Amino acid sequence: QVQLVESGGGSVQAGGSLRLSCAASGVTYSRNRMGWFRQAPGKEREGVAVIYPASRRTDYADSVKGRFTISQDNANDTVYLQMNGLKPEDTAMYYCAAALLYSSMWHRAVDYNFWGQGTQVTVSS
Repeated sequence: QVQLVESGGGSVQAGGSLRLSCAASGVTYSRNRMGWFRQAPGKEREGVAVIYPASRRTDYADSVKGRFTISQDNANDTVYLQMNGLKPEDTAMYYCAAALLYSSMWHRAVDYNFWGQGTQVTVSS
Protein backbone atom coordinates (compact mmCIF):
# COMPACT_ATOMS: atom_id res chain seq x y z
CA GLN A 1 0.00 0.00 0.00
CA VAL A 2 1.18 3.50 -0.82
CA GLN A 3 -0.10 6.49 1.11
CA LEU A 4 -0.13 9.83 -0.64
CA VAL A 5 -0.64 13.10 1.20
CA GLU A 6 -1.07 16.35 -0.69
CA SER A 7 -0.50 19.81 0.73
CA GLY A 8 0.04 23.36 -0.46
CA GLY A 9 -3.39 24.28 -1.75
CA GLY A 10 -5.02 27.58 -0.98
CA SER A 11 -6.67 30.68 -2.36
CA VAL A 12 -4.82 33.08 -4.66
CA GLN A 13 -5.64 35.81 -7.11
CA ALA A 14 -5.31 35.33 -10.84
CA GLY A 15 -1.70 35.48 -11.90
CA GLY A 16 -0.48 34.14 -8.58
CA SER A 17 1.48 30.98 -7.80
CA LEU A 18 1.17 27.94 -5.59
CA ARG A 19 3.32 24.87 -5.06
CA LEU A 20 1.60 21.61 -4.28
CA SER A 21 3.42 18.76 -2.58
CA CYS A 22 2.64 15.05 -2.57
CA ALA A 23 4.46 13.01 0.06
CA ALA A 24 4.51 9.25 -0.46
CA SER A 25 4.91 6.73 2.33
CA GLY A 26 4.25 3.08 3.04
CA VAL A 27 5.49 0.19 0.98
CA THR A 28 7.68 1.54 -1.76
CA TYR A 29 6.43 -0.30 -4.80
CA SER A 30 8.16 0.41 -8.03
CA ARG A 31 5.95 3.10 -9.47
CA ASN A 32 5.78 3.63 -13.20
CA ARG A 33 4.64 7.23 -12.87
CA MET A 34 3.22 9.87 -10.55
CA GLY A 35 0.47 12.14 -11.74
CA TRP A 36 -1.37 15.26 -10.68
CA PHE A 37 -5.07 15.43 -11.45
CA ARG A 38 -7.75 17.98 -10.75
CA GLN A 39 -11.50 17.94 -10.51
CA ALA A 40 -13.80 20.94 -10.52
CA PRO A 41 -17.42 20.70 -9.35
CA GLY A 42 -19.57 19.06 -12.00
CA LYS A 43 -16.60 18.10 -14.15
CA GLU A 44 -14.64 14.94 -14.75
CA ARG A 45 -11.27 14.39 -13.15
CA GLU A 46 -8.57 15.45 -15.60
CA GLY A 47 -4.87 14.75 -15.79
CA VAL A 48 -2.72 17.83 -15.30
CA ALA A 49 0.87 16.58 -15.24
CA VAL A 50 2.87 13.39 -14.96
CA ILE A 51 6.42 12.42 -14.09
CA TYR A 52 8.14 9.10 -14.63
CA PRO A 53 10.51 8.58 -11.67
CA ALA A 54 13.01 6.39 -13.49
CA SER A 55 13.60 8.75 -16.41
CA ARG A 56 12.25 11.99 -14.92
CA ARG A 57 10.33 12.42 -18.16
CA THR A 58 7.37 14.75 -17.79
CA ASP A 59 4.23 15.59 -19.70
CA TYR A 60 1.44 18.12 -19.26
CA ALA A 61 -2.10 18.84 -20.26
CA ASP A 62 -2.25 21.49 -22.96
CA SER A 63 -4.18 23.79 -20.63
CA VAL A 64 -1.24 24.08 -18.21
CA LYS A 65 1.81 23.82 -20.46
CA GLY A 66 4.22 26.64 -19.85
CA ARG A 67 2.61 27.49 -16.50
CA PHE A 68 2.88 24.32 -14.38
CA THR A 69 6.00 22.29 -13.61
CA ILE A 70 6.07 18.84 -12.05
CA SER A 71 9.20 17.65 -10.26
CA GLN A 72 10.33 15.02 -7.78
CA ASP A 73 12.57 14.79 -4.76
CA ASN A 74 13.70 11.20 -4.49
CA ALA A 75 15.36 11.67 -1.10
CA ASN A 76 12.05 12.67 0.46
CA ASP A 77 9.84 10.65 -1.91
CA THR A 78 7.87 13.77 -2.70
CA VAL A 79 6.42 15.05 -5.96
CA TYR A 80 5.74 18.74 -6.49
CA LEU A 81 3.53 20.75 -8.79
CA GLN A 82 4.66 24.34 -9.21
CA MET A 83 1.77 26.38 -10.56
CA ASN A 84 2.45 29.84 -11.96
CA GLY A 85 0.21 32.24 -13.80
CA LEU A 86 -2.87 30.76 -12.17
CA LYS A 87 -6.24 31.40 -13.78
CA PRO A 88 -9.77 31.16 -12.36
CA GLU A 89 -10.31 28.07 -14.53
CA ASP A 90 -7.55 26.32 -12.57
CA THR A 91 -9.86 26.27 -9.55
CA ALA A 92 -10.37 22.64 -8.52
CA MET A 93 -9.50 19.94 -6.04
CA TYR A 94 -6.04 18.69 -6.91
CA TYR A 95 -5.03 15.08 -6.37
CA CYS A 96 -1.79 13.22 -6.74
CA ALA A 97 -1.80 9.61 -7.81
CA ALA A 98 0.60 6.73 -8.33
CA ALA A 99 0.47 4.14 -11.10
CA LEU A 100 2.31 0.83 -10.94
CA LEU A 101 1.96 -0.22 -14.56
CA TYR A 102 2.74 1.58 -17.80
CA SER A 103 -0.08 3.12 -19.82
CA SER A 104 0.20 4.98 -23.10
CA MET A 105 -2.45 7.38 -21.82
CA TRP A 106 -0.95 8.94 -18.70
CA HIS A 107 -3.97 11.18 -18.20
CA ARG A 108 -6.42 8.32 -17.63
CA ALA A 109 -7.38 8.36 -13.96
CA VAL A 110 -8.60 4.77 -14.05
CA ASP A 111 -5.03 3.54 -14.67
CA TYR A 112 -3.74 4.86 -11.32
CA ASN A 113 -3.63 2.59 -8.28
CA PHE A 114 -3.22 4.96 -5.34
CA TRP A 115 -4.68 8.40 -4.65
CA GLY A 116 -4.25 11.13 -2.11
CA GLN A 117 -7.11 12.88 -0.37
CA GLY A 118 -6.79 16.06 -2.41
CA THR A 119 -5.98 19.70 -1.75
CA GLN A 120 -8.19 22.60 -2.82
CA VAL A 121 -6.93 25.34 -5.13
CA THR A 122 -9.10 28.43 -5.58
CA VAL A 123 -8.15 31.21 -7.99
CA SER A 124 -10.12 34.43 -7.92
CA SER A 125 -10.28 36.95 -10.73
